[in-house]
Amino acid sequence: MTRLLLLRHPRAALPVLLAALALSMSACHSAASASPADAPGHAVVVSVIDGDTIVVSLAGRHEHVRLIGVDTPETVDPRKPVACFGPQASAFTKHLLVAGTVVRLERDPESRDVYGRLLAYVYREPDELFVNLELARQGMADVLPITPNITHADTFRAAVDDARAAKRGLWAACSAFGVPATG
Repeated sequence: MTRLLLLRHPRAALPVLLAALALSMSACHSAASASPADAPGHAVVVSVIDGDTIVVSLAGRHEHVRLIGVDTPETVDPRKPVACFGPQASAFTKHLLVAGTVVRLERDPESRDVYGRLLAYVYREPDELFVNLELARQGMADVLPITPNITHADTFRAAVDDARAAKRGLWAACSAFGVPATG
């Protein structure tokens, strides 16, 4: 229709072309000026609850996020004692994800756990550090594959096996995963 309008009435088509051009430029400007935290799947860390649970600001609201595929020793469950290496694992996650850090969240088929927490693989921006995997590599977590969220289960298992063999983190400090802290 615009082409017909241009051919028959070139001056009448000018406002239509200008509006289309302005709309196009506005869309480009909006995409260029959007912050990484505004992009789909991106969030900003608000706080760290423990080694495998964080709070993020996502789409204007706070969400508790449980890192998929890994399990750090317990520190905050009132029904369980603080586990060996739990405080160190929590401190490590706090070191990786200080408040204000932009993260990219990737999901697997199951989006929430029974506690309503968002389930995600967490990547720190801008260096793309895969936080779930880093916890496993450094001996801060054991592997916790829960079907159907098993996309990286083999990778996490290999990282935990390597950390255990090298006696990194909790594998050097604790007799087993999840045992109560001593002292």
